[in-house]
Amino acid sequence: MDAIDEELLALLVDDGRRTFSDMAQQVGLSVGAVKRRVDRLRGAGVIQGFTARLDPAAIGWKVEAFTEVRYVGSTRVGDIVGTASTLPEVQAVYTIAGDPDALVQVRVRDLEHLQEVVDRLRRSGQVTGTKTLMVLGRWVRG
Repeated sequence: MDAIDEELLALLVDDGRRTFSDMAQQVGLSVGAVKRRVDRLRGAGVIQGFTARLDPAAIGWKVEAFTEVRYVGSTRVGDIVGTASTLPEVQAVYTIAGDPDALVQVRVRDLEHLQEVVDRLRRSGQVTGTKTLMVLGRWVRG
């Protein structure tokens, strides 16, 4: 991977629908050369896919929270991910070292919905405790 590949990746991260022609103009290569580079990056697994980013609040999922989850000491990491990932409100599960065992990112409609999701998390697997933190604002790199 060289500087041009990195520039192409940055362009695609900014707008995954960007055309090869537009990227070619940006990096000073031919359209064919850009397509070959992007195909190579996809083939190597650097580019794993293209998705649409939605505004969850615009579709009614206005509340975001992180729930710290603690499990019985004998719970396997795969089981931690498995129980939380079955809930459609769960956006991500981060298993972490130390206390707590996992950090679960959820997106819900309102506080009542959040309570329902936390209750479902508590009833799943071998959960010994939770602590939920509400998101007031966010900044994300990239």
